[in-house]
Amino acid sequence: MVDKVFEEVKEDSPELYAKMVDLLTIPVFCRNREGNIKACNKSFAELVGKSKNEIIGCKVIDVLPFEVADVLLFKDSDMMNNGNNQFYENKIKYADGISRDVIINKVALVSNNKEITGIVSSIIDISERKKALKKLQQAELEKELSSKMLQKIRAGIVIVDEHLRIIDSNIGFARLFSEENEELFETIPGLQGAELDMLVPEIVTEMFRSIIDSGESRLERDIRFQNKLLSVNVMTITRNKVAGAIIRDMSAPMLERAEIIERARQVNRKNMKTVQEIAYLLGENAAQTEELLNSIIESQKYDVDENN
Repeated sequence: MVDKVFEEVKEDSPELYAKMVDLLTIPVFCRNREGNIKACNKSFAELVGKSKNEIIGCKVIDVLPFEVADVLLFKDSDMMNNGNNQFYENKIKYADGISRDVIINKVALVSNNKEITGIVSSIIDISERKKALKKLQQAELEKELSSKMLQKIRAGIVIVDEHLRIIDSNIGFARLFSEENEELFETIPGLQGAELDMLVPEIVTEMFRSIIDSGESRLERDIRFQNKLLSVNVMTITRNKVAGAIIRDMSAPMLERAEIIERARQVNRKNMKTVQEIAYLLGENAAQTEELLNSIIESQKYDVDENN
């Protein structure tokens, strides 16, 4: 439909059509079979840092970097023979000296007697898109690594959102409350998306609800569950949005508690960048996540020292 409108404008008002092309933010240029540029728009002129008058009549290699022009000409040769449209990625150094990732889209110009008379090319800057994709891929990788690091800590760790649905947790958390939770953890890694109140005693759920609603920084309580004495330390990660908890079995052997300290120290000392990425992905302050790990170290260390 859009193509049809452009064709009608081109036939009825060539000057208006030329102005419309010139106003496009995407660089566009046209060259004939001999490789001479016959027309271009303002965006293309800005890309190469020349005026339109300086560009018209020039060879592609005279206005674009050699490596880009060389690829264009090589692909043009194939296009002139078969007429197939082309679509591929490349890098171009703009007039400002910055190299950008681009998509070059080329369409053959065909005369009424079906002869290929030239090529129209457009250049689309995809640099920001590629950067965003790379950051997303890196964030996903670091999120995966962070989740794996959590599994190395034997204390129960759980992070929930404002609706009290689990964002992530470790196997230590699942083991604290029931065998069913542990089995569910194998099916749903991290218990992601599970409702907290279906997995823990009501008092733990209420602690989370209280800290989410109030925005308090920390809430601690010791509770009895089955034959265990659990120390529950809930803290705000993102105020009124995300909260995390460290849940420790106070009846655990001292050797296990010492191992918890060492694991937490390793995470905090060697993998702080990964921990910060958790904070970034959850939209929180990295210092608060560091506090979560530090509290593991300090609380466990206190118990060890006290029993000594």
